[in-house]
Amino acid sequence: MAVASFRPEDGTVPRLRRDRLTVTLYGSFVTWGWLLYSFNPSVPLLAHERGLSSAQAGLHGTAMALGGLVAAVLAPRSVQWWGRRTAVVAAGVTVAVGVVGLVLGPALVWTLLAMLVLATGGNVLIASSQVGLALRHGRVATAAITEANGVGSGVGLFGPLAVGAAVAVGWGWRPAVLVTAGIALAGAVFVLRLPSSAALSTRGSRSRAPSSDGPVLPLTAPVPVAVGAEAGALDEETLLLTHDEPAVLPSSAVLPPSAVPHVRYRPAAAALLFIVSLVAAIAIENATTYWATALLIDRTGARAGIATAATAGLVAGMTATRFVVGPLSLRMRPAVLLTGAFLVAIAGWAVVWSTTSTAVAMAGLVLAGLGYGAQYPLSIALMLGASPGHGDRVQGYATLAGGAAIGVAPLLLGALADAFGMHTAFVIVPLLACAGAVAAALGGRALRRAEG
Repeated sequence: MAVASFRPEDGTVPRLRRDRLTVTLYGSFVTWGWLLYSFNPSVPLLAHERGLSSAQAGLHGTAMALGGLVAAVLAPRSVQWWGRRTAVVAAGVTVAVGVVGLVLGPALVWTLLAMLVLATGGNVLIASSQVGLALRHGRVATAAITEANGVGSGVGLFGPLAVGAAVAVGWGWRPAVLVTAGIALAGAVFVLRLPSSAALSTRGSRSRAPSSDGPVLPLTAPVPVAVGAEAGALDEETLLLTHDEPAVLPSSAVLPPSAVPHVRYRPAAAALLFIVSLVAAIAIENATTYWATALLIDRTGARAGIATAATAGLVAGMTATRFVVGPLSLRMRPAVLLTGAFLVAIAGWAVVWSTTSTAVAMAGLVLAGLGYGAQYPLSIALMLGASPGHGDRVQGYATLAGGAAIGVAPLLLGALADAFGMHTAFVIVPLLACAGAVAAALGGRALRRAEG
């Protein structure tokens, strides 16, 4: 029996290939990044404009969460029914429609409904694109997904700056948020023009789990592929998950248990722990981007335009760390990086929470961003790596959990701010970060035990 290994024998680090499909799917993250980092810092401005309480304004997070719940059900089914390409395009158009409704809504009920539509499309967009990147890049999916989020936050960095500039000249927050619609529609056009590929999948295809007779491997595991007369059928998606470049193999190729005798992998526990870290990451990011503007105004006396633009410091830190952590995750255990990211986030929060200086608070937001930026993409990549053959389904679970986090965290922080003040309410952030750090460390331990 001949065995061909896809891990280089010279010990070189796998390389991320940024082909046309990869770069185009990055556009989904640009769309969502611009929306999050332009609208979230605008929530306190919307509240002031409409005379809303912090809790009422935080209902936009709840509407976003409900959209995530809908998307958790819709995303895997839309890929199965229509194919990944159509799912991504339809989601982009839905985002554009929701954004227009959000900026034109005459009352709270209308903006909440628009956010529901927008969040449904946005979550389907990101979920479908993330699994597409995982299918395309296999062992280097951690780097691809992290870089995709880095590109999204890198462009999104200009969102709070655009809002701050628009507010400063008297236009308000709406023009900056409306840019999201244009980005979403442009991305849909580019996806339509992509050539057919397995990562985009065809209508009616399913993500089938590997046979229970063979091993289940994380994305980062070295995978020998056997070719011989003993073969059965190797699922196409499983093949794509096992290496960073699609290989041309006979249809009889299999992955027999004997090919990887030392790996006994049980993905359920590790995947669950990384979903917990994902929830913590989403919760603290959204709570901070929603209310950091109000905290800076309250604690440092910064003007609204400056306080809103200061959120760019958080996004700048997130962007910088994503471009560093992506390649670093190919050299170090991603779970270790994830645990460290939560600890860095706590340090940044401590600076922001303890200062009364606008400049120091901005520096603290940058430091916090260095931690925040690695948390979401590493959690997603590790979760998908612990669930090979079930990418779209597990991504749906993550979307469901993430939607709940988005719904609860900003609303809870807003309600606490109404009761105790914004400064005291922000104590919730390090508590969530501690929970995320513990989950990441335990998840990493589960992976080490499985691989040992």
